[in-house]
Amino acid sequence: MYAIKVENLVKKFGNFRAVNGISFKVKKGEIFAFLGPNGAGKTTTVHILTTLLKPTEGKAEVAGLDVVREAKEVRKKIGIVFQDPSIDRDLTAYENMLIHGGVYGLSGAKLREKIEGLLKFVELWDFKDKLVKHFSGGMQRRLEIARSLLHEPEVLFLDEPTLGLDPQTRDHVWSYIETMREEHDMTIFLTTHYMEEAEKLADKIAIIDHGKIIAEGSCEKLKRMVGNDVIYIKVENCAECFKGEFIRSCKVLQDGRIRIAVENTAEALPKIFELAKENGVKIIEATYHQPTLNDVFLHLTGREIRDEGGEFFRKAIARARMRR
Repeated sequence: MYAIKVENLVKKFGNFRAVNGISFKVKKGEIFAFLGPNGAGKTTTVHILTTLLKPTEGKAEVAGLDVVREAKEVRKKIGIVFQDPSIDRDLTAYENMLIHGGVYGLSGAKLREKIEGLLKFVELWDFKDKLVKHFSGGMQRRLEIARSLLHEPEVLFLDEPTLGLDPQTRDHVWSYIETMREEHDMTIFLTTHYMEEAEKLADKIAIIDHGKIIAEGSCEKLKRMVGNDVIYIKVENCAECFKGEFIRSCKVLQDGRIRIAVENTAEALPKIFELAKENGVKIIEATYHQPTLNDVFLHLTGREIRDEGGEFFRKAIARARMRR
């Protein structure tokens, strides 16, 4: 059974396609990660799935409901933690929870019990009467997670949930996410540009870039696209790929390095130096490691996933909205 189904989804802002014909399915109880750089289309997709934006083309269902025709019913089935903070900083943690519960028709002893349980779950019960404006960024994020769970959603959307958090707080948030799935069989849709976050949490990952899904599968399946080992070399007088039967793939990166995927580094590295010597190429530096999701992104696009391409897309969307 699928908790989310998306078919040929398109979202245009003027002539700019923020989401460009994507299709994917998310199984019930699965943690599904949208991995990509800033401006790739992750947040726009989340806004469509959570009924905040209407698609230009295509179809999307969440919890078996059409996000356009049955938007009101979809909202009852989902929880969301937005990329930007959305809690009232002039209220206490408890007051934020109380108001949000009321929006979903919860009240009385049942609501108070839920609030206490969730604030304890995110380790904020001792701070329930403290104004949120005095909370750290990590505490505010944990409060938003607690608030999103009040009505026991079937599908939880987390848009860059650990953006800007310190490593220790990020680990805590990861722990909460894993616990939510284990204890409540909850479907979680996660967007991130942190490779380690997708690798740590997700059962399935879709890599998105320029509004298109360029690869999809488990973390291990994606890494197998690259090879067993990845070698990076920096050369002095060459901008061409190396060729050999032992080389699975080779690509010249934007920074001038050459990325070579091989089955066995110990066997391949001496051969690479031999090839370089035969062709009069001077190798300045060589490093290697097991493939990561960043290597997959490099393999597919020629650049790193952390490259900041988002500003261009944000400005393009803003200009399109201004024209409208």
